[in-house]
Amino acid sequence: MGRRIIIELSSRNDFWRNAFFVEWNHQFPGRSIEPPDEKGTGPAAHLLVNLLVDEEWLDDLERVASQCFSEVRQAPADPGRRQIFRRIFTSGRR
Repeated sequence: MGRRIIIELSSRNDFWRNAFFVEWNHQFPGRSIEPPDEKGTGPAAHLLVNLLVDEEWLDDLERVASQCFSEVRQAPADPGRRQIFRRIFTSGRR
């Protein structure tokens, strides 16, 4: 097992987020992905999921995400600043 990192999975909606997990489990049945201890917060939290994965899987995760109208990126070490900006810039949108 390689170095574990936290990634962010961002999807168009719940359907495509679930499709990502189904497709990942279909293409890579031996590679389990799991949520870290903390959860996303804020207005877009339901569309953003943090996952704990092996660093060497990143290319495969990005490919599967692109097949499911989703995006994968490495989560910041300190997500506090990003959460503040999300609250500021998405507070007026409904």
